[in-house]
Amino acid sequence: MQAEHEKYQRLIDYCKTIPPTPTAVAHPCDESSLEGAMQAARMGLIAPILVGPRERLRQIAETHAIDISGVEIVDAPHSAAAAAAAVALVKEGRAEALMKGSLHTDELMAAVVSRDAGLRTARRISHCFVMDVPGREDALIITDAAVNIAPTLEEKADILQNAIDFAHALRIREVRVAVLSAMETVSAKVPSTVEAAALCKMVDRGQITGALVDGPLALDNAIDPEAARIKKIQSAVAGRANVLMAPDLEAGNMLAKSLSFLAGADAAGIVLGARVPVILTSRADKVMTRLASCAVAVLVAQARRESAKVEG
Repeated sequence: MQAEHEKYQRLIDYCKTIPPTPTAVAHPCDESSLEGAMQAARMGLIAPILVGPRERLRQIAETHAIDISGVEIVDAPHSAAAAAAAVALVKEGRAEALMKGSLHTDELMAAVVSRDAGLRTARRISHCFVMDVPGREDALIITDAAVNIAPTLEEKADILQNAIDFAHALRIREVRVAVLSAMETVSAKVPSTVEAAALCKMVDRGQITGALVDGPLALDNAIDPEAARIKKIQSAVAGRANVLMAPDLEAGNMLAKSLSFLAGADAAGIVLGARVPVILTSRADKVMTRLASCAVAVLVAQARRESAKVEG
């Protein structure tokens, strides 16, 4: 039987061989967010810069016996200011990743997507979960379950490319994407099936690159070889998908939470498409999930550095 968290542990172990990634931690003003950042630092995953009210951070550290000695603190009076200051650290080249503290996700993302001061790129910003699902040999990537509510076809193309690039950063040798719907046949009555087919044609034309992509596929014939065989679906992806692209946020969110709460899966989350990876953690996250979220950001940052070298 596979050991618990083996997939996440493999990620973390690999990241320990990489120098710690300088990471701006925005407003870690409660025990869980501050301890999460410092634990990732102790494991050598990140080199944190704590951004928030200096005295409050020191008080939280003292109250909960969290050692922050030697860690740089950038003083910011409140959560919105901390989000802006953390983004500024990235723009100054002092941080290669962002990590959410105890502020709301919307508050951090508002600073990230700000047209004037933010970290936008030409690519649409999107979210990926890396799911450690019991009984599955490899991790499962799900997108987008947290950022884009009802993406257009153009936005879905970016979401798909983000997920493919992310899978390569995780060193997945063959990326196999299932574009999900409620069925595997194209029907004008179900718009997500038409958009799935369009995305596959965009792959054929080289508009989206780096993966085997098929859709529309229903969830069962995307991940279960027997279900794909029974439906007589001839595809390199069907039954073997390691990336699942949901038709909209509601479907993606329900899929990820179903795996978490019904199948006992853990979900490490990251935001892609900005100039640096954004680590989104929840107060409810387990320690291993927090560390895995940091680890996947480390791998994305490493891939960005390698890409910059090639382009340079």
